[in-house]
Amino acid sequence: MTRANFVSGIGGAMTPAFFAYLGGSGGQSVSSDTITKVTINAQVFDTDNAFDSSSNYRFTPQTAGKYFVFASIMADSGSSSNLRENYIYLKKNGSTYIFQGSISFESNYIRQHVITNAAVVDMNGSSDYLELFGRIKVDSGTPLFESNTQWGQITNFGAYKIIE
Repeated sequence: MTRANFVSGIGGAMTPAFFAYLGGSGGQSVSSDTITKVTINAQVFDTDNAFDSSSNYRFTPQTAGKYFVFASIMADSGSSSNLRENYIYLKKNGSTYIFQGSISFESNYIRQHVITNAAVVDMNGSSDYLELFGRIKVDSGTPLFESNTQWGQITNFGAYKIIE
């Protein structure tokens, strides 16, 4: 009979961790073709009070390590078939792009689109922070990042510490 070997002292909490989204009605209006910070203002959870959902809309983990970070932005052109491009950006410390993604509908404009991305980010703790930005390019209309009124938590931002 084979016996399993058991190891003690492994594992741990995958914290700090948070998940938040763009709450409220009407979404966040933005200017066409302009990189804009997403005002992620509603939290599902925040284990260590590391995400500011009221003024800076940023994640500052306070604990050094590697973090799995993910985000989604739902772009709405504001009128039928006018969405040309949708972009997502994650910035570290206000300037460095950790990830960016884009999609173009140049030959077949649409009204709405969700773009997502994820990355593993090395954070030093108290001085590093992450912020979510987006850019919507429309042919006409008033573009916006969609909020939770109709689509739930579709425009969102989250992260958790990876156990190393």
